[in-house]
Amino acid sequence: MTTGRRPQTRLGSLLAALAITGASLLLGLPAHADEPSAGAPAPKEAPRVDLILDVSGSMTATDIQGKSRISVAQQSLGEVIDALPAETEFGIRTLGATYPGNDKNLGCQDTKQLFPVGKTNKVEAKTAVATLRPTGWTPIGLALRGAAQDLGKGETTRRVVLITDGEDTCTPPDPCDVARELASQGIHLVVDTLGLAHDDKTRQQLLCIANATGGTYTDVRTQEQLTDKVKQLVDRSNDTYTVTPVKTSGTDKCESAPVLAPGVYTDREKFSEHRVYKVPVKSGQELRASVSVGLDRPVARDYGVLLQATSAAGQELVRGTDAGSSRTDVISTGLRWSTADSKGYVTTSPTASSKDKPDTTVCLVVSNSLAPQAGVQADPGLPLELTVDLASSSPAPEGAAMGLGRGWILLLTLTLAGLLFGLLFGWIARWRISVWREN
Repeated sequence: MTTGRRPQTRLGSLLAALAITGASLLLGLPAHADEPSAGAPAPKEAPRVDLILDVSGSMTATDIQGKSRISVAQQSLGEVIDALPAETEFGIRTLGATYPGNDKNLGCQDTKQLFPVGKTNKVEAKTAVATLRPTGWTPIGLALRGAAQDLGKGETTRRVVLITDGEDTCTPPDPCDVARELASQGIHLVVDTLGLAHDDKTRQQLLCIANATGGTYTDVRTQEQLTDKVKQLVDRSNDTYTVTPVKTSGTDKCESAPVLAPGVYTDREKFSEHRVYKVPVKSGQELRASVSVGLDRPVARDYGVLLQATSAAGQELVRGTDAGSSRTDVISTGLRWSTADSKGYVTTSPTASSKDKPDTTVCLVVSNSLAPQAGVQADPGLPLELTVDLASSSPAPEGAAMGLGRGWILLLTLTLAGLLFGLLFGWIARWRISVWREN
């Protein structure tokens, strides 16, 4: 039995999920070369999540709020299973759960499907988890390959959630190499890792697995944190399964930036970097954009993210910001801008006729003021998700003003009615007193 795994890692996660309207997908605007056609129907597949649970011998350690690691994981999974969305196809795979011996060849084959990926019988799934007892070795790489098979292939993103308290004790295959292998297959597989132990070696391995697949790493310290994080990841899969984010690569200048159509995009941004993207906005349209930067490693206090919309000439049109001073999983912001607010900052399209109003080239600039904590690896960059949407411009301000006018009329009417009622009540009271005195 192997018990020497269990370093744990610090976590930050991305996550913040953003959706776009179906109508926006029908607009025929220039797209990035890797982007699927904007008019294609959204996939109809259900969101699929496979959870890998470490049940190796070291999970007996009682260092999470006085409870064993396995009991914390079991209680958290019970709550997660109870809260599963009806449309989510959910499965559970174990590693180190069945072989109690010392033969490494046998112990390093110990991974199996505890509950198949599909519509979940919650009672059966919770019962299966509750009966697990820490037993054996830690074949993480083999378990990752098994989870990829459990989930199958498709057009939507599949998510693997790995809960472990240590590094792989069965290399080869190295789990980080396996993660890179899965990412290179183009099967839309994301692996999120959650560490129950806290040593640098484990942290680096789990970060490597998550980074290779565009996932997140979380350093778990409490049962509540584990429960909340797994629920968040399941919800994340549910929020975005109809739109597979498109990989793009922003540049440092608007002239060379990729042109984006409405959609969801992923990129990576280095610490304190600026990344630029272009969006053509037609007359009468409103640009709606949002960005989330995942803090998947420890960062210095006091940080922020900025999303700017500028003209092609560099004139700022509008901005959105968010800031923080303590560790969080994601930092997000957004903005809205309409061509009605262009103020002349319009880049003329060479194909536009004199009768047509030209497109406005809007440059979206994503900046951050993040810095890594001492000793934290700076590469690769932080995971970034950018959502772009185009809709009809919002109603003119006069509509709101008219509504406000009607509100003032109602207020004056009620005030006059109250005044008249008060005068009438006072007159009646005086009349009753005078009658009482006469009698």
